[in-house]
Amino acid sequence: MRKLRPDILPHGGDYLPSYADRSDAVCVTFPDRCKAVPLKKKPTEYLRQMFYDSIVFSPEALRHLATQVGSSQIVMGTDYPFPWTHTSVDHILNTPGLSDAERAAMLGDTAARLLGIAS
Repeated sequence: MRKLRPDILPHGGDYLPSYADRSDAVCVTFPDRCKAVPLKKKPTEYLRQMFYDSIVFSPEALRHLATQVGSSQIVMGTDYPFPWTHTSVDHILNTPGLSDAERAAMLGDTAARLLGIAS
């Protein structure tokens, strides 16, 4: 049986990674608001299990996304045919503060792992 890929949240997960810590705080401060669906983990832990594309619009945003969810959860996105960047590769390569391993994960290692393709 073929394993299906997990969903990948577009545009860096939108606001979710930026509000991750707030979600944890809400569950601590107002626990009754988190009882509708009992959580076995903190919201931030669930966010680190999801996958995100790299379509965020600045190096700061890409570094923030990697900090919040982990670089191993980010795949390169293009949003073709919209020309948000000159090339999606350059956006990742030119973001300061990322290690070579983080760049490799975003540029293809994570996608290859998700799709069962040898990298």
